[in-house]
Amino acid sequence: MTKTQVEVVTSVQRRRRWSRAEKERIVAASLEAGAIASEVARTAGIHTSQLFRWRQQLCARVQTPAVFNPVAIAVEPATAALPSPVPSTDRAGTVEIEFATGGRMRISGAVDAATVSALVKALAKSKRRR
Repeated sequence: MTKTQVEVVTSVQRRRRWSRAEKERIVAASLEAGAIASEVARTAGIHTSQLFRWRQQLCARVQTPAVFNPVAIAVEPATAALPSPVPSTDRAGTVEIEFATGGRMRISGAVDAATVSALVKALAKSKRRR
């Protein structure tokens, strides 16, 4: 007959709850120069995988979704006092607009407002591309 050792569990150990401050302290200790993650986890009494999960949760970058604002082009009333603007090549730039329907418009250089307005209307009405 062989002797075997038997462990008797007399109580139920509940999960330990860690406050955010405790998690941050442990994660900060693991991120210090020369720190070894397994040693930091052992010292804190947690498993190494738990430490890495906390790192992911606390160090994750929060991505903000892109926000688009509606644009309306209004034709200015014609006045005799103001001369019409002359397109300048030294101030030429590029404007790129991407619509929620999937259309995209890029304007380079000087373009009159009527052309831009017609393009915006046409692309806003087009169906979504897949």
